[in-house]
Amino acid sequence: MATSNSLAWAVDAACSGNPGPMEYRGVDLTTGQQVFHFGPIRGTNNIGEFLAIVHALALMEQRGMKEYTIYSDSVNAQLWVRKMQCKTKLEQTPQTMKAHELIRRAETWLRTHAFRVPVLKWETKEWGEIPADFGRK
Repeated sequence: MATSNSLAWAVDAACSGNPGPMEYRGVDLTTGQQVFHFGPIRGTNNIGEFLAIVHALALMEQRGMKEYTIYSDSVNAQLWVRKMQCKTKLEQTPQTMKAHELIRRAETWLRTHAFRVPVLKWETKEWGEIPADFGRK
């Protein structure tokens, strides 16, 4: 892997079906240890990717980790984070209520916290599968 910052976390999501049971996690690139894991709840892969980035940002802010970088292989999720809005088309139903609640919380966090570290694209073709991958492809 040719990343420039070893002080970094990789985040990824997995979803069985679309929508379906969705989960996400973050992995420390230095230690290989899982830093956080959430789910499964009913959602989509893109929602999980978005929530994983925001979860990492919030944890890094809480821990004062200003010198870190976040890697994600999801261009959509990175765009949604920059725009501070999750542009999902997931229908609101009793089964998806938790996902929509988490999306609202994440969007609010992004709008009310200035903390940002670089969120960079994980280059899968060059570096291989992102270390936070769930390995279910």
